[in-house]
Amino acid sequence: MNSATVPASPETDGRVASGAAAAHHEPEPPIIFFDGVCGLCNRFVDTVLRADRKGIFRFAPLQGETAKVLLTPLPEDDRTWSVVYRDAQGTFRESDAVLRVLRRLGGWWRVLAVLECVPRPIRDGVYRLVARNRYRWFGKRPACRLPTPEERARFLP
Repeated sequence: MNSATVPASPETDGRVASGAAAAHHEPEPPIIFFDGVCGLCNRFVDTVLRADRKGIFRFAPLQGETAKVLLTPLPEDDRTWSVVYRDAQGTFRESDAVLRVLRRLGGWWRVLAVLECVPRPIRDGVYRLVARNRYRWFGKRPACRLPTPEERARFLP
């Protein structure tokens, strides 16, 4: 998990407009954008893949074409990138993104979403601390993760 800067105004409560799907109310599969070279981010993706037995989520690296098209340009400093979660309700970043994924996974994962009770400035402060140190603490891969043949349909370029 990293800390991508997706601009958000106070009115959006940590989210930004999700583009055409929101404007037309078209259903779209939720997408989890992640730093494809981050060890922690890849562990998060692996965990979601195992827990998401219904195949709800799609995944896209922040370094990929899908992120370039659907997200605002990312800052040059990849240490400030964040996991970004996009669904029909909007685009969410930092702790809001992670908590929405956990809630959507359901089951006992939903229990962890109780962390939403912690004020966002505290949650995001902890999130940013981990994000700034994630490569040092969890490693950095030389290239983005390649999905297995079984996972390929769930990954966007």
